[in-house]
Amino acid sequence: MDQTKAGSFIKELRKEKGLTQEQLAEKFSVSRRTVSRWETGSNLPDLDILIEMADYFDVDLREFCL
Repeated sequence: MDQTKAGSFIKELRKEKGLTQEQLAEKFSVSRRTVSRWETGSNLPDLDILIEMADYFDVDLREFCL
């Protein structure tokens, strides 16, 4: 999985929903800093969070890997 592409995808999905990093962080019970790290590609969400995100954003889990 390309972390940078996955991070950009997460950021794109967040912005499409009109959410701030803080709001996304609250939704998935993480810190805003964690969301920032996801979006920059320095970290990736755990698999359980990725599954929740796929459901929340109504996308296929595999799309995070493309």
